[in-house]
Amino acid sequence: MEKEGFTQRAQVSFEYIVIMGFVTFIIIGILGVSFLYSNSIKDRIKMIQVNNFGNKVVSSAESVFYAGEPSKITIKGYLPEGVEEVDIQDDYIFISIQLSSGFTKISFSSEVPIQGSITNSPGVKNVEIEAQEDVVVISPV
Repeated sequence: MEKEGFTQRAQVSFEYIVIMGFVTFIIIGILGVSFLYSNSIKDRIKMIQVNNFGNKVVSSAESVFYAGEPSKITIKGYLPEGVEEVDIQDDYIFISIQLSSGFTKISFSSEVPIQGSITNSPGVKNVEIEAQEDVVVISPV
């Protein structure tokens, strides 16, 4: 009789261990998938922030250029973590950014001649955009 009670308790313990193992496996799987998706979402947010910054600088440069030489504007934009380089050359702004999926370089083309520089440090940037005789000068404030 005593052996029968022991067998039932052992079976209950074994079933409990199996259920806990299955639950642990499911939780680890969900955490792994959520980790992959969170990196993807973070990369998407960085790309949106970089695109907003680049488009804002280019559109402001075009507006100032068409308004004429004494025109000047100061804009605020945000650069996220991971921006390696912001390069202005040949009427383009090139922004290089490190994402979890790798290194990416994005270009923004301007319809007007632009020159200058923007620092690559992360955070809110004050950028001065000034029209000169035949070019728009972009500089950090």
